[in-house]
Amino acid sequence: MRKIQNKHIVVIGAAKSGIAASLLLHKKGADIFVSDYGVISSDAKQKLKKAAIPFEENGHTDKARSAEFAVVSPGVPTESPIVQHYLNNGKEIFSEIEVASWFTDHKIIAVTGSNGKTTVANWLDHVWKIAKREHSLAGNIGVAFSDKVEANKGDFLLEISSFQLDHIKDFKPAVSIILNITPDHLNRYGNSLEAYAASKFRITENQTEDERFIFNYDDPTIKKHIETLKQKQKAPQLWAFSNENEVPEGAFIRNEHIIFKFNNKEEPLMPVEEIGLRGRHNVSNGLATALAARAAEIKNEAIRESLRTFTGVEHRLEVAREVNGVKYINDSKATNVNAVWFALDSFHVPVTLILGGRDKGNDYSDLEAQIREKVHTIIAIGESKDRVQEQLGKITPNFVRVETMGGAVRAAQKVAKRGEVVLLSPACASFDMFDSYEHRGKIFKEEVDKL
Repeated sequence: MRKIQNKHIVVIGAAKSGIAASLLLHKKGADIFVSDYGVISSDAKQKLKKAAIPFEENGHTDKARSAEFAVVSPGVPTESPIVQHYLNNGKEIFSEIEVASWFTDHKIIAVTGSNGKTTVANWLDHVWKIAKREHSLAGNIGVAFSDKVEANKGDFLLEISSFQLDHIKDFKPAVSIILNITPDHLNRYGNSLEAYAASKFRITENQTEDERFIFNYDDPTIKKHIETLKQKQKAPQLWAFSNENEVPEGAFIRNEHIIFKFNNKEEPLMPVEEIGLRGRHNVSNGLATALAARAAEIKNEAIRESLRTFTGVEHRLEVAREVNGVKYINDSKATNVNAVWFALDSFHVPVTLILGGRDKGNDYSDLEAQIREKVHTIIAIGESKDRVQEQLGKITPNFVRVETMGGAVRAAQKVAKRGEVVLLSPACASFDMFDSYEHRGKIFKEEVDKL
């Protein structure tokens, strides 16, 4: 455990994780100052005032530059002047997950990836509940790791973003999982997929032969990292999962059955068709979940029950409503192109696709084959309308531009026929029009309810 008693620490960014880290460090005896470049919410201010933690908003003054080290919120880019000030002066910067990990000895099961990490984190929570195992679900999922550290009596199940991994030092999961690596958030990584992938791979950097790394055997970027990991003197145990190939150790599909393979011995688990969530990507998510549960010595019976009964998460391929034989699907959590590809891959009926928002350097042309096959109408919303039209405008018979979510839903109702699907799967961040992807999905559902 790092000694922080009476140390002067600045927390940069006062969103959920920043406030949680501030309160935890304050409780442990540190001298905390919180600084935010923007406005601090009234709820956050109330928490800081109650704990007698001083703060500033609307910019970073010299007070924010005088700490022994700083803790940075995931929303604050490494390139920001305040973070660079610390780094240029040889002072350390830590993420909130690093800080929280100093204060627990409980096992951490941590999942990252470009797509599916929220689904898998919730799926793990579901298995642990079925197995009646003490645990806490936290991380990039709405509840900060620091908020759960003191109350938790069991395993930590953490969803981890690349931003949270950017500033770790000793963070070491007992089980780490990388689901996939596809272009996302490249605007934060100098438009470099390699830099973004390197950030994801940091989840394994402190693991040794006592820990396990569960990875997607079908992902070429991850497979390259595995070759590098194998050169390490003390590499973690490698468990793979695959939809397409048999793996040396882990879980795979043969004759539409899930097979576990450990120490050269195979164990049939269950038929693929019994998995409760639709789509090939959810077979991969299910395999990753099953392996993590097995690594935690949860019995196959509980794993099978969870794979059959888990119904997914809100805003991820969620059926909002059926109106006149048309299904309206809320996939607001699809904030990158790859997530939209997986969403379209799940449907085998004609689709009206609502696409757009705050662009993150997307290449929408990756969707071209799926769109030509399945989508008759694209409805473009948000700041990225022009870019979407430029890349996809001539691919579909109908291309419609709208200004609001209500306009998008009504435009979709005009063109969608019985037996078809209207899919909100934006491929973009939500912050041009909404507070979050949850807010965007909520507004979509409210507009669908008005039909």
